[in-house]
Amino acid sequence: MTTPRTLYLFCSAAPPVFDVARVVEEAQRDGWDVCLGLTPTAAEWLEEGLEGLAALTGHPVRRSYKRPGEPDAWPKADVILFAPATFNSINAWALGLTDKFVVGVVAEGIGKGIPLVAMPCVNSAYVQHPAFDQSVRTLREAGVTVLYGEDGFMPNQPGQGRPDGYPWRLALDAARASARA
Repeated sequence: MTTPRTLYLFCSAAPPVFDVARVVEEAQRDGWDVCLGLTPTAAEWLEEGLEGLAALTGHPVRRSYKRPGEPDAWPKADVILFAPATFNSINAWALGLTDKFVVGVVAEGIGKGIPLVAMPCVNSAYVQHPAFDQSVRTLREAGVTVLYGEDGFMPNQPGQGRPDGYPWRLALDAARASARA
């Protein structure tokens, strides 16, 4: 019997995060051992379901760094998928601002050579800010697969989110392809 590959699924606080249990199940059907990491706000949004998500994945849901000397509760990642990734998370990652656990792991993942996939969830007003395009470019130049634009997430108008239209399958397929590469 083969050991499943490990997918770290990291999520920011954007409406598609409410569908994360279904996405975990879909990833598990694809053969992944899923470890779920959340930004603090995403963890707050999902607070009532965190125990269930931990039971679903078989791993603790993480939102903060472990203490020095503590053993790691997760196996090593074969790939990290950061979706939905908010405007704040994308910019913090590109700038190396690692006060949030999930951003710290993906920032370090660049240097460790872990395959990284990000799919933003931002509205069309946020993407007008010049930092966003620069951050996407910076991450792509660092080897991160950023699913944004015609071949990925397309921004919606402010206040007109489409959480049910978030292309989770595209993100999972890109993670699988990145892990194979």
